Amino acid sequence: MKLRLKSIIAIIVGSAIMGFGINAFNIPNNLAEGGITGISILIKLMIPSVDQGIVFFVLNVPLFVLGWKVLGRTAFAYTILGTVALSVFLSLFEGVLPLPMHDRLLASLYAGVAIGVGLGIIFRYGGTTGGVDIIARVLQKYMGISMGRTLFFGDMLVIGASLIYLNLESAMYTLVAVFIAARVIDFFQDGAYAGKALTIISDHADAIAKQILELGRGVTLLAGKGAFSGEEKQVVYVVVSRNEVMRYKSIVQEIDPHAFVIVNDVHEVLGEGFTLDENKQPIHE
Repeated sequence: MKLRLKSIIAIIVGSAIMGFGINAFNIPNNLAEGGITGISILIKLMIPSVDQGIVFFVLNVPLFVLGWKVLGRTAFAYTILGTVALSVFLSLFEGVLPLPMHDRLLASLYAGVAIGVGLGIIFRYGGTTGGVDIIARVLQKYMGISMGRTLFFGDMLVIGASLIYLNLESAMYTLVAVFIAARVIDFFQDGAYAGKALTIISDHADAIAKQILELGRGVTLLAGKGAFSGEEKQVVYVVVSRNEVMRYKSIVQEIDPHAFVIVNDVHEVLGEGFTLDENKQPIHE
């Protein structure tokens, strides 16, 4: 088992942001949450004297069994760290800086961003905060399902149950917060090095590839064959940053106005030119 100091610090920071957000925005504005966190918030709203951090930790203990079996030793250690850290910060920030707001929509936006940023950082560095987070990581690992999506739909069950205590208005604003959090989480999961992939089918593939190479981007030439014409053709494949798309499209148009170009979103790019420099060293941005 190998734990990285950077990951440990990131998980603690993410837990602090999430713990602060819940105490600053959710509790004072009567907003619930999804998953085990939502259950602990509901218990806190119903019984203000309880320590939410302790409640959150106790509720997570049964799910540690699943985490131990499916996450592996390192991921499980990060999960324990995230759960304990969030429990501590939920207790530590309780009543420190409550921010009740007249605008419930604004409060739900702040709550969603705070929780999304906190969880996004935790997930990005391999941790979870237990509860539904463990299930979300399992589904991402084995089924490729977005963690944000799993959390969102899982949260609906808890929020639906929260209507026992909350009124419909509070539940609806909670849904807004949960949706915002899910989108922010996916942003962190997709990675900061998002870009665009260009697939170019042209009779002048070599000339296009040469021009792109001169601009410093790597190019892959794929073998292709037209189904109708039966002609053998080379297909140019290149990944660029978003702000470079127009430049490369212009290059293709200048060389071959009849080229067939497909532009796709790339949610995460790893490797030389994006996360590594030409010497295969990490790029710090």
